[in-house]
Amino acid sequence: MKVLVTGGAGYIGSTTAKALEDAGHVPIVLDSLLTGPRAFVRDRIFYEGDVADRELLRRVVADHPDLDCTIHMAARIVVPESVAEPYAYYRDNVAKSLELFDELEALGKPRVVFSSSASLYATVEGFEVTEESPLQPGSPYARTKLMMEQVLADIAAAGDLRAVILRYFNPIGSDPDLQSGVYAKEPSHVLGQLTMAALGQRDAFTITGTDLPTRDGTGIRDYVHVWDLALAHVAAVEQFDRAIERAESSSTVLNLGTGRGVTVRELLAIFEDVFGRPVPTREAPPRPGDVVGAYANVDRARDVLGWSSRLSVADGIESALAWMNRRRDILGYA
Repeated sequence: MKVLVTGGAGYIGSTTAKALEDAGHVPIVLDSLLTGPRAFVRDRIFYEGDVADRELLRRVVADHPDLDCTIHMAARIVVPESVAEPYAYYRDNVAKSLELFDELEALGKPRVVFSSSASLYATVEGFEVTEESPLQPGSPYARTKLMMEQVLADIAAAGDLRAVILRYFNPIGSDPDLQSGVYAKEPSHVLGQLTMAALGQRDAFTITGTDLPTRDGTGIRDYVHVWDLALAHVAAVEQFDRAIERAESSSTVLNLGTGRGVTVRELLAIFEDVFGRPVPTREAPPRPGDVVGAYANVDRARDVLGWSSRLSVADGIESALAWMNRRRDILGYA
């Protein structure tokens, strides 16, 4: 199948493009290169531009009339930045996605796999969330994801568009061949911060939030290997019609995680075990937009897609460290 991957030059997008290729499909990358590096596109079919550029979308479909599905990953994703710059997040994540979805439907390309986020969930007792658990997005970033889920459900109910919505938990690691990984020079997510402290690129790892209502006072997350996430997208594309049929609806939502919760202190302990020596740490209050966290109930993804995660947190940490040693060769910086 041919699959349009918006944001295909990004961290998860480029890894998903590789997984699609490995499964015998043809990824077509559409990316503005606002953040994703050109090097991650490699030799794939590539269109540089904006997802809201209808003329460009029409050209993509004219060039590839056999396009089977679109995976929409293009988005701004940094929670603290969304608090500081909400306009940019609502413009790029919401307004531009509306143009994309409307044009895809007009072009007769109605299958959409959408990248959503576990940051939508409210904190619940026990921290395990199903797709029906209460939602309480805690940042402009998370609210843009909830808005787009609602937009997709409404557009799908009214017309021909169909949507499989994937709520990612916390991706870690790199692709198995170390061709892509985290590209931000100063990543904002927890494992990136931890890796920088371990490699001496900052003086300490900051544990943000130490009196939260978890087993050790630190935030809890479900850390899923990015390669497992990429394989879930392949399954979503291949099982798209079945997923919609099983949902008995024009759209459906699936959690993507490991089904296990790990606190920040537990992540630190696993990291130090893989790394082989202690990492300097300090403590601070939660950042703007931070939430206590959750971990995924993944029964639906297993039942509908036949997918479940296979790689461990330690695997993710090991590949993240290996990528940091490799990325200067690919991106020109460590």
